[in-house]
Amino acid sequence: MEQQWQAAFGHMIYGIYVLTTKKDDAINGMIASWVTQVSYDPPLIMAAVHPNRYSHDMIVKSRVFGLHIIAQSQKDLLARFKGPDPVKKFSDIVWENGKTGVPVLQNCLAWFELQVQEQHQPGNHTLFIGKVVAAGLHSDDTPLSTLDYDGMYVGKA
Repeated sequence: MEQQWQAAFGHMIYGIYVLTTKKDDAINGMIASWVTQVSYDPPLIMAAVHPNRYSHDMIVKSRVFGLHIIAQSQKDLLARFKGPDPVKKFSDIVWENGKTGVPVLQNCLAWFELQVQEQHQPGNHTLFIGKVVAAGLHSDDTPLSTLDYDGMYVGKA
């Protein structure tokens, strides 16, 4: 049974995002795919983050995160956000501190800065619901999705 639902989860379609956060002087970025808009008024976005991720505790403590929409042509950018070294993740790319202090990538399709309004842990991931406090659009390229990405996370390591 588990094998069947794991296979079915692998066919759900999501966007592939870079989630950034900060706590004090520390910054981090990670790949996120379990992300969705949950409200227009107020503008709210939900991101699911596993508690074993370094970014998780940073979000819990700072109550801020950024989400970056990546274009299909930027798929190679994701490799830098898989490693454990936050300094390497942000070296040689253009970014700046956003309004909330989170790293905002300048060479992405679009971005959001979010202030956590609620967090829930209905299962093994924490759902962070953030209110959009800043956003920007850099291009009208086609967003990267799980259809374009071999690293789709379905819950197994």
